[in-house]
Amino acid sequence: MPLTEPLPETYEAALSELERLVGAMEAGQLPLDRLLGTYRRGAELLNFCRTRLDAVEQQVKVLEDGQLKPWNPT
Repeated sequence: MPLTEPLPETYEAALSELERLVGAMEAGQLPLDRLLGTYRRGAELLNFCRTRLDAVEQQVKVLEDGQLKPWNPT
């Protein structure tokens, strides 16, 4: 996995890749020399997903009845 691999364009693509990487790490399918690179990529993907979710939450706050209200997913 190259160090300069671009991030996915969508949240869903990033989450899918992250799930695949976590599954491979949990299953012990990766050789030790690839494990660190995979962990770093997973951290990048996790940060990307969190950033996207934060942006959506901010948009929901602005759009809800034209007032700033905290987002309640229930």
